[in-house]
Amino acid sequence: MPASNEPLARRHTPTWPLVRRLAGTFMKPQRWRLAAALFWMVVAAGTTGALAKLMEPVIDDVFQRRDQSMLLPVAAAVLVTFTLRGIATYGHSVQMNHAGQAIVADVQRRLYSHLLHADLSFFHANAAGQLVSKLINDVNVMRYAVAEVMTGMFKSILTLLVLVAVMFYQDWMLAAAAFVVFPVAALFVARIGRRLRRVSFSTQAELGHFSSVLNQTFQGIRHVKAYGMEEYEKTRAAGIIDRLFQLTHKGFRVQAVSTPVTEILSGVAIVTVILYGGYQVIAGERTAGALFSFITAFLLAYEPMKRLGKLNGQLQAGLAAAERVLGVLDTRPAIVDSPGARVLAPERHDIRFEGVSFSYAGGKSALLGVDLLVPAGAKVALVGSSGAGKSTILNLIPRFYDVDGGSVSIGGIDVRDVTLASLRSRIALVSQEVALFDDTIRANIAYGRIGATEEEVLAAARAAAAHEFITDLPDGYDTVVGEFGVKLSGGQRQRIAIARAMLRNAPILLLDEATSALDTESERLVQSALARLQEGRTTLVIAHRLSTIIDADRICVVEGGRVVESGTHADLLRRRGVYARLYSLQDGTDDGTHSRALGSGTLG
Repeated sequence: MPASNEPLARRHTPTWPLVRRLAGTFMKPQRWRLAAALFWMVVAAGTTGALAKLMEPVIDDVFQRRDQSMLLPVAAAVLVTFTLRGIATYGHSVQMNHAGQAIVADVQRRLYSHLLHADLSFFHANAAGQLVSKLINDVNVMRYAVAEVMTGMFKSILTLLVLVAVMFYQDWMLAAAAFVVFPVAALFVARIGRRLRRVSFSTQAELGHFSSVLNQTFQGIRHVKAYGMEEYEKTRAAGIIDRLFQLTHKGFRVQAVSTPVTEILSGVAIVTVILYGGYQVIAGERTAGALFSFITAFLLAYEPMKRLGKLNGQLQAGLAAAERVLGVLDTRPAIVDSPGARVLAPERHDIRFEGVSFSYAGGKSALLGVDLLVPAGAKVALVGSSGAGKSTILNLIPRFYDVDGGSVSIGGIDVRDVTLASLRSRIALVSQEVALFDDTIRANIAYGRIGATEEEVLAAARAAAAHEFITDLPDGYDTVVGEFGVKLSGGQRQRIAIARAMLRNAPILLLDEATSALDTESERLVQSALARLQEGRTTLVIAHRLSTIIDADRICVVEGGRVVESGTHADLLRRRGVYARLYSLQDGTDDGTHSRALGSGTLG
């Protein structure tokens, strides 16, 4: 089973094991509807066979013998047969389509739910555009395949079986002669199907790549324009579009090649029937009606046989998409509740790191034996250069990652021994990269606590110094902020994020460079809101501007994955160590030659 921190690789699952898995996992809830559809398919197939058999009395009794007494009964039988066939076709089409669409909807729900519970490392290893493509493009291919294949394949197989039975019932030798070409056609169709599946898999992968490129380009459109990279992006997209064109056309060619082959083989079969059957009619060994009935059955059988070839191509495309979807569903998150995990309900909310070591997948160690204490209700700040390990320390508290060694505990309880839901319910996060959704301001604030009342939302906005600017907007709290909050300024977005954290009212607060990208006025307003948010809470702050954390109860300097200094602002200045040097660089008392010591990245 793939690890959650690895990129998704191409899978190679044979057709029938994959079909059995899909049927066993997703078709079971629809078994009664599928059974009803199967009943109507049997009726439809039976009526098709009856039509072929009815051609015998039409030719022999009505046309050749001119038996008037048979005219109305035969005509009535044909009308009843067509009526039943129409009703049965409607019945099985509606039932099968409903079952198929319900199955695909279930796949989509499961896939989205699975992605929401995937580890953070999974999203770092797999591009968002690729995942969106699986949720939309791959599932839509599955939806089309299910709608067409499940509706058509079973009916075609049943119809073919009934018509073959009619032909063998009429003349087994003539039927055997006619069907000698069918195994050849079946082998050819199967070979075409394998090629088509490979092409379909490559096409879906390329579509995922295209979605990823579009996602990155549109999100970074400001930089695309600033650097004049429009032509470069057009060229890059054109290359992908050309590859998609080639793959799509190749898939069509592969599928279309089955048509001339089946036409030629069917022509050989019908010529065999005409020559052998015609000889029997001339010799008086068979009536013209019997031969015409046989030929009718064969021609009716030819259509489902040809349709099965086309449906096999659609099936292979759907299976290729299913492989990609199941590849996601088969990944299992590493960050899960341990057996016997309990609800986190500590009497105090101090945070303790004891001998913590950690490294990212395939990378060097990020933390090396970190010991750190954040007392309950205290404010502790982490400072240091970019890549020192600050954000890694913060990410271990809500278990975005698990430690490789040592432990992280809250109130003396190891975070790995409690449920993720109870752990994260006691934590509020405010970061530099504010995550606002393309929804109203009210909904974005209320995201902090589902079920919050209007009064609670307004109170949180006032505490975050956001109420005034919100009410100045034309639509107030009903203003839609746009994707990632693009319709608001940086300071406004940050204050909405703080209001969300206020509403959550969690005892632990994590601040990840929450003011580093703001102008002076916005920073003043946000700092004021943050001060109110920190009251009575255990707070861990990652700071770029050291002037914002000089009032912290403790400041820890992180360097090379270790805490190398800790103390109050005044204590650390007196030691004239790393912190004092960093502070002097920002305070302007240094000549500036080491001005890059702090770095400017948000990840540490």
